[in-house]
Amino acid sequence: MAIQLYHFQASTLKHEKQPKPPFFTSSKTRTLRVSTAALSNSQQLIQSGEVKPILPKDAVMAMNSEGFKLLDIRPEWEREKAYVKGSLHVPLFVKDLDNSPITLLKKWVHFGYIGLWTGQNFTMINPNFIQEVEAAVPEKDANLLVACGEGLRSMMATSKLYEGGYKNLGWLAGGFTRVADGDFPEVEGPEKLQYATIGGVSYYFFQLLLLLQAVDKE
Repeated sequence: MAIQLYHFQASTLKHEKQPKPPFFTSSKTRTLRVSTAALSNSQQLIQSGEVKPILPKDAVMAMNSEGFKLLDIRPEWEREKAYVKGSLHVPLFVKDLDNSPITLLKKWVHFGYIGLWTGQNFTMINPNFIQEVEAAVPEKDANLLVACGEGLRSMMATSKLYEGGYKNLGWLAGGFTRVADGDFPEVEGPEKLQYATIGGVSYYFFQLLLLLQAVDKE
């Protein structure tokens, strides 16, 4: 399966060529570069067959017949809404607790433009991601099916895991938002798995949309 992210990469590379003002010359800039490299590497791994793309409708079969363990790498605030029973959880991104003046300003901008609408926190890459996965799954030859909300974060995670020595990796193509009812028979949490990424003000608009659809059917 060919995964097309050329427009995303071209846009990212275009911005990388622009001179960076001092405001962004920090560890956050290095994190952005690492994230971009991880996405590029993961695309190559998937296209070469080193990482196996698995559709949500085929995930349970892969888990039962090929011994894949489902690794949920979403942050805690997404997972607590809905998760697959028995899945492992190691977040790739964690809440950024840095309270320096520059970071606080960035958090405020993030909230105004993104956080209020989506409910997403200002995050950073989990610096202990690989170590936490190793604690949960010490066997490097284990089959791991890596999953997130939309599929991008899990792509980054597969690249990091591959570099960390895990070679039998699967990627949940499209993430949990592509899951249909019944794809995973045992889901826990107050929300549907495919809606767990939605938050903030957009969540209430989404609930209103569902209500209007239900009324329309009646």
